[in-house]
Amino acid sequence: MDITGRIIAVLPERSGISQRSGSEWKAGSYVLETQEQYPKKICFDVFGADRIQQFNIQVGEMMTVSFDIDAHEYNGRWFNSVHAFRVDRNVQAASPMADAGAPMAAPAAPFNAAPAPASAPLPNTNPFAGETGDSDLPF
Repeated sequence: MDITGRIIAVLPERSGISQRSGSEWKAGSYVLETQEQYPKKICFDVFGADRIQQFNIQVGEMMTVSFDIDAHEYNGRWFNSVHAFRVDRNVQAASPMADAGAPMAAPAAPFNAAPAPASAPLPNTNPFAGETGDSDLPF
């Protein structure tokens, strides 16, 4: 899976010794924010000192991250893991509202614009109103 966005946080590296093999491991965590109308954030990990150094991810960079999603169970609870395996920095920062193939929309009317003239009033379709159309609602 690939997601494009801007790196907004680089978290401290974690390291330890594997209980199975006894070898040392390192992991770096990063937060990427998409550039959509409603931005989403995803925290992902990069495992291995060589990959951390190779990717050299910095705050503020625009990039496309390719990652795998997996889940594991621990004491009856499930946890998601998001692991990056490729980073592409050749990303153009695009306007989040503009699509390359879509025509631009007309600008919206100003906030203080005069309202459009009203047409004929709508009939009262409130099933809870009396014969006269009155109800006990305050609006």
